[in-house]
Amino acid sequence: MTDLAKRTWPEAEELFVPGTVAILPIGSTEPHGPHLPLDTDVTIALAQSRRAAERLASEGVRTVVLPALAYGITRFTDGFAGGVSLRPGTLWAVLEDVVCSLEDQGIEHVVFSNGHLEPEHVAVLRGVPLDHAERAPGKAHVVFADNTRRRWAGTLGDEFLSGECHAGRYESSIVMAADGSSVRAAEREALPALEIGLLAKIRDGVKSFKEAGADNAYCGDPARASVEEGHVLVERLADVIVGTVRETWPELFG
Repeated sequence: MTDLAKRTWPEAEELFVPGTVAILPIGSTEPHGPHLPLDTDVTIALAQSRRAAERLASEGVRTVVLPALAYGITRFTDGFAGGVSLRPGTLWAVLEDVVCSLEDQGIEHVVFSNGHLEPEHVAVLRGVPLDHAERAPGKAHVVFADNTRRRWAGTLGDEFLSGECHAGRYESSIVMAADGSSVRAAEREALPALEIGLLAKIRDGVKSFKEAGADNAYCGDPARASVEEGHVLVERLADVIVGTVRETWPELFG
C-alpha cells in the first residue's frame, strides 16, 4: 500500500527521507451531472496517483501517495447544489503549507496529481511549482504532472482533447473503473451526448457550466463510457506522472 494515510508513524518515518517522491492527489467537491458523485475529481486524482506510484515503485523509485485534497476552485458549477469552492489564495496557501510541512520532514520531491480541470484551479497548480523552482538544496522541488498540456492531453482521447469532458465519457469511464458502485448507471445510460463548445465559450468569457449551456452539470457523452476505457485512461494518466518524474529527476531511477 502506497497511501500515507494507511501507514503508522513509524512506517511513515521510513518514507519521509530524501529520495522519496510524494504524490499529492488534488480534486474537488463539485457537481458532475446526475450520474457521478461529487468526489469524482478526487477519485480520478487518486486513481492516477496510486497507479503511478505502483509503476514508479516497480522501477525502484520510493514513492508515497498523500491523502487527497478534496477542495479546489469550483466556480464553474455555481448554481448546482453540492459544490464547495476555495478562493485562489486559499488553495495556493494550502498547497504551500503541505509542501513546506513535507519539506520540514525531509521530502525533497513533490508531485501534484490533479483531477479537476477548471482553468483558474489549474493556473494555481502551475504557479506553486514555479515559486519553488529556485529553492536551495535540501528544499522541496515541486512539479505539476499537468495532463492539460497538449503532449499529454492528446493521449487521453478525443473528448478530453476537445474540452467537452466534464462528467462525460472520459470522467465517467474512470470513475466506473475506480469506484463503480458510486455511479448511477441508469441515469448515465439515459443521458444524451451534449456538445456545448466549452473551450471556445471559456475563451469568450463564460464563467459557469449553466452559462455555457450545460444545464445538467455535464457535457460530452457519458452514455458511451466503459470500465475498459476507464482502465486504459488511468494507465495513460499514470504515464503523465511517471514521465514527468523521469524527466525531472532521472537520478531517482536505477
